Amino acid sequence: MGEQYFLAVDIGASSGRHILGIVTDGKIELEEIYRFGNGMDEKDGMLCWDTERLFREIIAGMKKCKELGKIPVSVGIDTWGVDYVLLDKDDNLVGPAVGYRDHRTDGMDKAVYEIIPEKELYARTGIQKAIFNTIYQLMAVKKEHPEYLDQAESMLMMPDYFHFLLSGKKVQEYTEATTGQLVDPATRNWDYELIEKLGFPGKIFQEIKMPGTNIGCLTEEIQKEVGFNCDVILPPTHDTASAVMAVPSTGDDVCYISSGTWSLMGVELAEADCSPLSQEKNFTNEGGYDGTITYLANIMGLWMIQSLRNKMAPDKGYGEICEEASKETITSIVDCQDDAFLSPEDMAEAIRNACRKSGQEVPESLPQLAAVVYNSLAKCYADKLKEIEELTGKTYDRIHIIGGGSNAAWLNELSAKYAKVPVYAGPGEATALGNIVCQMIEKGLFKDIKEARKCIADSFEIKVYK
Repeated sequence: MGEQYFLAVDIGASSGRHILGIVTDGKIELEEIYRFGNGMDEKDGMLCWDTERLFREIIAGMKKCKELGKIPVSVGIDTWGVDYVLLDKDDNLVGPAVGYRDHRTDGMDKAVYEIIPEKELYARTGIQKAIFNTIYQLMAVKKEHPEYLDQAESMLMMPDYFHFLLSGKKVQEYTEATTGQLVDPATRNWDYELIEKLGFPGKIFQEIKMPGTNIGCLTEEIQKEVGFNCDVILPPTHDTASAVMAVPSTGDDVCYISSGTWSLMGVELAEADCSPLSQEKNFTNEGGYDGTITYLANIMGLWMIQSLRNKMAPDKGYGEICEEASKETITSIVDCQDDAFLSPEDMAEAIRNACRKSGQEVPESLPQLAAVVYNSLAKCYADKLKEIEELTGKTYDRIHIIGGGSNAAWLNELSAKYAKVPVYAGPGEATALGNIVCQMIEKGLFKDIKEARKCIADSFEIKVYK
């Protein structure tokens, strides 16, 4: 048998890319072959995804495989969470594919809590409150466009919809489904009793399948268009779950941070923790590979650095900003979880204000501001580690940072210093890698996730900071 290529289509909120994976001499190699932009467009006063254009980009990247003579044996798509489409009896879209940043969900939490109190909802689903969760989006549709729910025969989360367009099969993948706050974490299935209570039509929810499920091959139409056939294998379609799959640790108890615009910090659990304390600490129980729970907290992450750079020095690389910040002596700390930093008009001013209010040294230059952010993030990671240990009753002897943020060397050093445990950093391409190794396991290249993670550890540089 010749070389086996596996294709991950990894679509984020601002860009997407096609990455091919292959195992050569016992090591995984990745190659990015296609990249495209993404973003929400305003349509009839709402922020929407252009699903037609996104699917054209998926096809364009698959055609690139044919051009390169690197035909994948399988393909899998991962995206962000919570967003979905409704389809009618002819599989046409019912209403636009509205994005999670749209304001239609404002006030929908109150509408949901009139039916089921917030505490009870968390106890049932284990999912932290975010006003853009699918549960609130569907409530907005029920209130504003009930006719959409009348016309709908099926609801598919965004990656499920793209898998359907490729394969003709309508299924819903577990990790993405959990982000909607409508799944029972014990049964790993839709909470139909809750769905009925909320007045959503139960028939639109498709069967939930686990990551690693082979749902068949490309439709004849798609085969003609891209010039080849391959299997469609469900990866963990929620990008966070794919990234966590790529944590290169062979131990059972590892605390990870998937670091990018957001930092997602947590651990893998066999069962969800839906306790009041878990809710109070704002942890969420999302689905992971093999029916596990990715138990994590959302931390602001490198969004604050990105905002500072965009306004103050758009031509500067992140590595350079991090290096310059490391030479500063300022030690001011801000609460990077504060809503003041979520989307301020001026991030620099928001940071300065927070330092003034707390009577600390006020940063002026970009390196000083960045130093405050990096120190604040590292302290936040250390605080969250203590909370995770309190909630799980376990101690963790290391933090493993994956994703783009794993390249911020000084932040890794600071994190090790504040948390008083070593920080292991890498690989940077975690999401696409998790997607690919899930496909590889299905095809028998690895017997299980442990073997795949060992190969990841051997294939990519992992730096250790103490």
